[in-house]
Amino acid sequence: MLIKSANAPLALQILAAAAVGAALGFGAGLLTLRVRGIFFSIATVAVAIILETVVNNWRFVGGATGVQILRPPVMEPFDSYTKMIFVVAALLAIIAVAIARYIQNSWIGRGLRAIRDDEEAAECAGVPTLKLKLLACAVSGALMSAIGAPLAMYQSFVEPASAFNLNYSVSALAMPIIGGTSHWIGPVLGAFLLGTVQQVATVTVTSELNVMVIGVLLVVFVVAAPDGILGLVTKLWRRPGAGK
Repeated sequence: MLIKSANAPLALQILAAAAVGAALGFGAGLLTLRVRGIFFSIATVAVAIILETVVNNWRFVGGATGVQILRPPVMEPFDSYTKMIFVVAALLAIIAVAIARYIQNSWIGRGLRAIRDDEEAAECAGVPTLKLKLLACAVSGALMSAIGAPLAMYQSFVEPASAFNLNYSVSALAMPIIGGTSHWIGPVLGAFLLGTVQQVATVTVTSELNVMVIGVLLVVFVVAAPDGILGLVTKLWRRPGAGK
């Protein structure tokens, strides 16, 4: 087992993780530019599986046995590392939502919506489709990796089987699908619903049901509400007499 020191401040580790994640997202975007829709999401899951295989055979980072991480010292005003990580994770979540909201309301969001509706037409209209897709991949990778840095510090031990757990990848796909991808609030709703159901299942039954819960919710929403919670609410609101 390889033991690594974590003397660097947590903020620096988060920034470093975000930079690495942005680079990986950019690279994944380059490799999957011709793939669209759900097939692109599947391709990103395949990238995670490839990375897990690489890390399993990389002795410098511990290989299949993983690494033990020495946590950085607890900062004031916190008296425990768990409380500090909770606040850091909450701040990162708020920052991620704020970035998503800013992107949606900016020219980047307008360009991404044009790509979603008709990429060929958007490109003919002068929308820089290639740059926007790569930017979206890089930002997504940076945000996911940033929240992964304090998670590794919280667990104090990381191994490929847990770090590349399929549950993370599937959850990241399920949350926007369940909540809806037409607005920045959709993934937030999906995260609250999925996280709540998973926690209830873990406490009342067993944590082994988490993946099954995700699968059941995905099937239900793909069949009954393909546009997610937001699409379902919008459809119900637009029904005749709904606003009376």
